[in-house]
Formats: sequence, C-alpha cells, structure tokens
Amino acid sequence: MSLHIILYFLQVLSALSHTEHNVHTMALSSVVALGANIICNKIPGLAPRQRAICQSRPDAIIVIGEGAQLGINECQYQFRYGRWNCSALGEKTVFGQELRVGSREAAFTYAITAAGAAHAVTAACSQGNLSHCGCDREKQGYYNQEEGWKWGGCSADIKYGIAFSRWFVDAREIKKNARRLMNLHNNEVGRKVLEERMKLECKCHGVSGSCTTKTCWTTLPKFREIGYILKDKYNKAVHVEVVRASRLRQPTFLKVKKSQGYRKPSESDLVYIDRSPNYCEEDAATGSVGTQGRLCNRTSPHTDGCDLMCCGRGYNTHQYTKVWQCNCKFQWCCFVKCNTCSERTEVFTCK
Repeated sequence: MSLHIILYFLQVLSALSHTEHNVHTMALSSVVALGANIICNKIPGLAPRQRAICQSRPDAIIVIGEGAQLGINECQYQFRYGRWNCSALGEKTVFGQELRVGSREAAFTYAITAAGAAHAVTAACSQGNLSHCGCDREKQGYYNQEEGWKWGGCSADIKYGIAFSRWFVDAREIKKNARRLMNLHNNEVGRKVLEERMKLECKCHGVSGSCTTKTCWTTLPKFREIGYILKDKYNKAVHVEVVRASRLRQPTFLKVKKSQGYRKPSESDLVYIDRSPNYCEEDAATGSVGTQGRLCNRTSPHTDGCDLMCCGRGYNTHQYTKVWQCNCKFQWCCFVKCNTCSERTEVFTCK
C-alpha cells in the first residue's frame, strides 16, 4: 500500500472522527480507532512512539506528512545544482531516517524536515484543520501603548507547532549514540529558525483610511526563506565529536572537534559528525545516487558545471529542436493566431 493511499484513508478516518458527536458516537469511535491502528501500522519509517501518535491523532499525521514533504521539496530546491540534490529523500517514506552518514547533508535534512513539520502544523491550526489547537490566544487583548497597536485577528500558534514537531519528529531518536545527539540538535536549529522568522502583520483602523489604531497578529514566514537560511547554516556547519560519560561510556553531549576544552557548538549552528562523501558514484550506504545522467552547465565554474558535477568523467552532448507558439495576435473576431517558432539547442549530461 503506497503512502499516498494510506494518507488518503487517514484523511477519511480524520473526517469520520470529527463527526463523533452524532448518535452512533461509540460505534463510530471504535471504527475510527481500529482503522487508524491498521493504517498507521502500514506506514513505513515510523518509530514505535510515532506509530502511537499516529493512532491517537490520525488528523495530525496527515499534516506532519505534508510538512515533511514540504521540507524535502525545499531541500531539493536548495541543492538542485549540487552533486547531492536530495533526490533520494522521500522515495520510500517521508518519515524516518534517510541518510546513514552523519554528514552536513544529513544535518540540513533533519533541520529542514523538523521546520517543515512545525510550519505545517502551525498553518493547519490557524486554518482550523487540526483538533486541539487554533489561533494563538495568549496575545489577545494586549495593547502596545507606545506604538499604538493591539493584538487581534488570528495569530499563528507557533509554540504549538514547534511542540508538536518536537513531540513527533524527535520520537524517532531511540538509540543512545552520537547520531541521536546530532539529529536532536539539528532538529532544534530548524525549529528555532522558523520561530525567529515569524512575521508581524497589521491592519489600520480609522476614518478615511487614517491609522488611528492598528490591529496586529503574527503570521508564518514563507518556507523558502527558511530554506535559504538553513542552506547558509549548512555552508557554515560545525564539525563536532561526542563526549562520553566516564562510567557508562554513553554519549552525553557534543563538542566542537579539535577545539581546546569542551566547547559546545552554538544552539544556532548546524552540526555534523562525519565528513561528506563526494557523491560522485552511486552508493546506498551513504545515500548517494551518483551524478551519472545529471544535467550540467558546460561553461559554469560552479557546482552545476560539467567539470565539477561529472567528477572528471566527462559529459555527453544532446541536440534537439525546441518548438513553441510565438508572435501571437488577437484576430477580430474572436481567436488568436500564432506562428510556430523553433530553436536548435543542446544540453549536456554527465557520463
């Protein structure tokens, strides 16, 4: 059963669960619980605690899945010109660990998907699509006398979104090892970036468009903005190593590698424990799909250029004719007449 079909059935169950106030409340509730139990057990990549959350909150698991996909899509956009381009992420499941190597790429993946989950849950709460949450009511009624505005409207409840992301996404970190500490740190970085980029929107009230009073509320930022910030943090990611407890030898915290003493990484830094592979060849162990067949730019000196993208293997040239409608003009009456234009072009792909 594909993930799309599973999520469709979860949506049906979620809709049913919202009708439990009807006459057949107890019977319907049992059907919803049984259905969620069966379907949640079929979703690949869920840790035991995540599966339990899925069974208790089928409406939330749909939103979390959409948030994880939001993160994967953003990852693929940010790395579209790199040897590693996130293309393997989300093929089997949008849930669970994808990259075995604790690299910079894994650091970005965890941060962006944790942020995506928080973003999606917060948006769903504001739109009334999730139970147990809504608008942020804490700010209601507060008046900022100095700046002359008051809280109103529907402020996005980012605290709830972050708490739910932490509850669900972090639940997959079961093993007590260095990778767990790395993943949890990077999850928090993603959520922190989202929280810090919340926007303040205001509406003026007064006669003839004057702004005698203002009502303000908080809104979510565009997720593309989060992607750019995390990509910058990826470029500056900090290499760390684990510090173990002296008695049980269990990992206790991360410190900056090759630093004097026990200097911990900043809470705002992405961290990694393993150096990145070169991603030139296909390797399932590292999550590399290789660069064979990838489009490249013959004249670019950057990562999208054929020299770097193809790892020195060379590239193939493909010629084709591009055809499109052009010089379109409106004719009286009433149709559009176009010419057919064509252009001979070529593309380059890695050998």
